[in-house]
Amino acid sequence: MLTISGFGIKLRVWNGHLEIEDGIGLERRHIRLSRVDFGARRIRRLVCISEDGYCTLSALKFLSDVGASFVLLTRLGKVLFVTGPSAPSDPRLRIAQVQALGNGTALTISKALIEAKLQGQENLTREKLEDTTVADIIAGFRARVASAENMDVLRGYEAIAAVRYFDALRDIPIFWPKSDLRKVPQHWRIFGTRASVLSGGPRLATNPPNAILNYCFALCESEARLALNALGLDPGIGYLHLPRANRDSFALDIMEPIRPEVERWLYQWVSTEPFRRKEFFEQSNGNCRLMTPSARNFRVPRQCGEGCLRRGLSSSLVNCGAQLRAGY
Repeated sequence: MLTISGFGIKLRVWNGHLEIEDGIGLERRHIRLSRVDFGARRIRRLVCISEDGYCTLSALKFLSDVGASFVLLTRLGKVLFVTGPSAPSDPRLRIAQVQALGNGTALTISKALIEAKLQGQENLTREKLEDTTVADIIAGFRARVASAENMDVLRGYEAIAAVRYFDALRDIPIFWPKSDLRKVPQHWRIFGTRASVLSGGPRLATNPPNAILNYCFALCESEARLALNALGLDPGIGYLHLPRANRDSFALDIMEPIRPEVERWLYQWVSTEPFRRKEFFEQSNGNCRLMTPSARNFRVPRQCGEGCLRRGLSSSLVNCGAQLRAGY
């Protein structure tokens, strides 16, 4: 994956090559890629974190020709735009996707997704945090998933388990170099809660680990959206996440089993390596953000995203596709 960011982004084709310019102020980066370069470097995603600049139609055609997708994220991590391959339209599949809300298929699919998510949370708390009490509580809710009679009950099990799970993560220490400690706010020194004091939810994170999770999950969402389009499903018609304007609810649904894998990766990172103050900044309202170079060089797409992310998405999609196709 190649990530570009900054202001005045330029993405165009010149003399048969894809030319990219990104950066901030005088610190500009110029990249020139041939079609062969995409295969040699295994570039399958071009992620742009910016809201300023341009991308030509010929550049999008170039990316399509080499089998690469284009993902546009805002500096807050919201997915604005995704291009990628899509399957030939099969109206029966999309009709089945809608009808699943009323014939029980949506509940069956959702149970499988939540059971896999709770299994991942249980494994992390038991194996890494060594918190058998919370692990047993999560296991208890996972055992009740199969008997959930409707979506509201299922969401309730997931929500209660999530509270106990993130309570177990909350006090994990974040290590910093000694030279950075006096520059780091106290609430940056632990994992903290996923519920930001600024938004009441995960949005607008107020410390580095949660800012990293938000960025990772934005990448996961774009991958899920691409995968659903490739399968011929509508990313907006979700089950666990009810359909809402300007939200890819089904993409968020199939991400659920992947979230504990990303959190496991982050736990392994914070347990073995220190963060660095220069990699993060705090806005005037207290929102913690990744610095542009950190996001650009982030390691999760290679270590976590292209590994467990794609395997997890593949498993979720195979199950969802099989359940929906059984309906016609």
